[in-house]
Amino acid sequence: MDSELKEEIPVHEEFILCGGIETQVLKCGPWTDLFNDQSVNRPKLLIFIVPGNPGFSTFYVPFAKALFSLTSRRFPVWIISHAGHALAPRDKKILTSEDPNAQEIKDIYGLSGQIEHKLAFLRTHVPKEMKLVLIGHSVGSYISLQMLKREPELPVIRSFLLFPTIERISESPNGRIATPFLCWFRYVLYAAGYLILKPCPEKIKSLLIGMGLQVMNLENEFSPLNVLEPFCLGKQI
Repeated sequence: MDSELKEEIPVHEEFILCGGIETQVLKCGPWTDLFNDQSVNRPKLLIFIVPGNPGFSTFYVPFAKALFSLTSRRFPVWIISHAGHALAPRDKKILTSEDPNAQEIKDIYGLSGQIEHKLAFLRTHVPKEMKLVLIGHSVGSYISLQMLKREPELPVIRSFLLFPTIERISESPNGRIATPFLCWFRYVLYAAGYLILKPCPEKIKSLLIGMGLQVMNLENEFSPLNVLEPFCLGKQI
């Protein structure tokens, strides 16, 4: 019964420009535009999920559906991708609803830029009077904390940090060894993406990702191909 209930929960996918970068937003619940919805039934609280690394938003859909169900479908649950971690499919329209006066985000693909990216989204797409529940996973926990630090006036009533990343992990004994290797390996992935994955047919890439999701016992409702795009591989935090 519980699984059937979750299947009935609508999840809306949007691609927007945030900081000038394509950004995937998955919205669990019937609300897609909180600014223009002036009805008495408009929710007064938004649950906002900041993913880990990579910012594969669809990984969190079952979690978002469970939250929406447990709150009696009263509050929308939104998941935002990291800048550069998702590209819109060719047939998907990108909504250009950015504030024309918004300042350019420096190094938007870096950690500091990713924090500003999330804050820019909230300024543009979430009314100031709407209460927020922040949920950060892994490095998303750090991003959530820094969002609160940079904009303490955010109307956040609760913040949940799931499996937070160890701060200054690169300074730990294992981190001193792993960090240089991972930095180097990142470029190996980037090169492999262009040489091997880019010319690979989409059916094969879908099959590979589907097998990976099956191993993790996850179902994917949206296009999973972004995670293997060379552009996205090279933009990991």
